[in-house]
Amino acid sequence: MCMESWQAPDVRALPGQGQPLRLYDTARQGIHPSAPADGTARMYVCGITPYDATHLGHAATMITFDLVNRVWRDNGLDVVYVQNVTDVDDPLFERADRDGEDWIVLGMRETALFREDMEALRILPPRHYIGAVESIPQVTEMIERLRENGAAYRLDDGTGDVYFPVSAAAGFGSESNYDTATMLAYFAERGGDPDRPGKRNALDPLLWRGERDGEPSWPSPMGAGRPGWHIECAAIALTHLGDTIDVQGGGNDLIFPHHEMSAAHAEVATGKAPFARHYVHAGMIGLDGEKMSKSRGNLVFVSRLRGEGVEPAVIRLGLLDSHYRADREWNDTVFADAGARWERWRTAVAADGGPDAAPLLAEIRAALADDLDSPRALAAIDRWADRVLNGDTSDPTAPALVASAVDALLGVAL
Repeated sequence: MCMESWQAPDVRALPGQGQPLRLYDTARQGIHPSAPADGTARMYVCGITPYDATHLGHAATMITFDLVNRVWRDNGLDVVYVQNVTDVDDPLFERADRDGEDWIVLGMRETALFREDMEALRILPPRHYIGAVESIPQVTEMIERLRENGAAYRLDDGTGDVYFPVSAAAGFGSESNYDTATMLAYFAERGGDPDRPGKRNALDPLLWRGERDGEPSWPSPMGAGRPGWHIECAAIALTHLGDTIDVQGGGNDLIFPHHEMSAAHAEVATGKAPFARHYVHAGMIGLDGEKMSKSRGNLVFVSRLRGEGVEPAVIRLGLLDSHYRADREWNDTVFADAGARWERWRTAVAADGGPDAAPLLAEIRAALADDLDSPRALAAIDRWADRVLNGDTSDPTAPALVASAVDALLGVAL
């Protein structure tokens, strides 16, 4: 049984049909059509590890893939969207231990808060919202498939830990396009263990962590333990989306090792490559010139902004004002500009009329179809709103169509 997702916002129907979506693929390092042949678009987006509240980096990533979802739907596609929750992992245990709290209670509370934030931001919910814990049977089955393929080995140190040999993946490195030195640096920085004795290759990732005192564990053919991070997402995606998906998404900090390793696991297990037709990555959010991170203590939480009375549409507009692939800033100017834009648009769509909105709808669709060019879409709406505020109210039906387009395609209610 899947975890509970959140309430879906209404998506207004628009006249005509959207333009086919073209997206940047990290693996091919270029923009390519995302055109599922069978009318069904399959997307997997890596979700949260629920040890803290939703911050603006999470929000920016989820808004990016919400745009993908909305543009696909506008093209008449059936979207099967899957998102995970890494509800068993070291950061969760560490935070629970620090605060003297049960890790299960902490994870449930922060997951519930994440759902509230997503609903407030009008994010279309995934069809399948899956926790790592509930996926352990699928994970262990996939590890067994890898073992049968000669793509898993146990360390000889009595821990029961099982690793994946990256040498088993013929295409290893083709998703990130990083050289070995870069891979090793990111692996050490992002949860890997390149210096662990007994591994065949420093880059080999953990598939199964043997049972340890004070840690949760589950029975498996490999012995009691818990899953590694990368195999979790691969198993969930294969279970709910099939052997090949259209988009594997997340922040650009997941390019390596997470998405590279997940792809390797999936491709070796199924014998099919590539695992994803597009690897799509959102940029990082900075605060006042510094990278936003828990180590710096400068995270801006969505729930805190909402608690201060900030309209969620303003948060959304502030994050849409720069291209999704760019590392970008959140600061007082971005916040103020987003608020002023929202108020200007609301005033415009409340008018008795406006310029013909059909060309604007076409502009918005064209901008979003071009690798989610949200700044271009926002600028087009700004121009339309300026004409209204300068007295052009020639078409009485225009404001309603603009409000519907902004809501359906950008997820901003006016």
